[in-house]
Amino acid sequence: MNRRKVYTIVLSAFSVLILGIIVWHVSNTSTKKTQAEAQQQVIKKNRAKKKLKKKVPSPLNVKDDKHMVKLENFKYNSASEKKEYPDLYKYPKAWIDVDITTQRVYIKDGKTNLYEMYSSTGKHDTTPRGTYHIQNERGDFFYTAPLKLGAYYYVSFLNHGEYLFHTTPTDEQGTYVKSIAKTLGREPSSHGCVHLSVPDCKWIYENVPSGMKVVIHGKYQTQKA
Repeated sequence: MNRRKVYTIVLSAFSVLILGIIVWHVSNTSTKKTQAEAQQQVIKKNRAKKKLKKKVPSPLNVKDDKHMVKLENFKYNSASEKKEYPDLYKYPKAWIDVDITTQRVYIKDGKTNLYEMYSSTGKHDTTPRGTYHIQNERGDFFYTAPLKLGAYYYVSFLNHGEYLFHTTPTDEQGTYVKSIAKTLGREPSSHGCVHLSVPDCKWIYENVPSGMKVVIHGKYQTQKA
């Protein structure tokens, strides 16, 4: 075999080797790219699933204070928490936080929760949002003939008697309407006022001074358990 043939064979073999390396590199790169794309798709799908699993904030999944009476055991004629109500003389800068999203009312000192209350705000999004202050109008009972509803321990926070904190409603005789009372802490049921349990509202009536700040925020969204 002459040198020319040997050279040709070696050159062919080398060419095949180089071509094989190129093909392997391209194939390996493509495989890695495909794997990376597949991993990204899995990550995106997992993120999408987590978003779907994440519950919309509601009265059903809010993290309540450890002293709260369990919602399933809570009644309109009981306090929301098992602990004592705060002494507002010790907290001159206390304020009231009304969260429509979770149907809760918080008595706060700065960012610290002093007391938490189950509540019901306005149906059809009728409770106004914003920053207000407790007004002078308050009383132990009122009755609204057009609505055929009344309530005990009302305290005004807007429009001097139009928007109030008051107990769950009563009929003309002052008897609590049980069907509305059941909504406390669960869903909106008022015409714009903030419903509270009897002891909780009585405490506000007797202890919260005129001028105390009231902040109302959030949006209620129906959510299954």
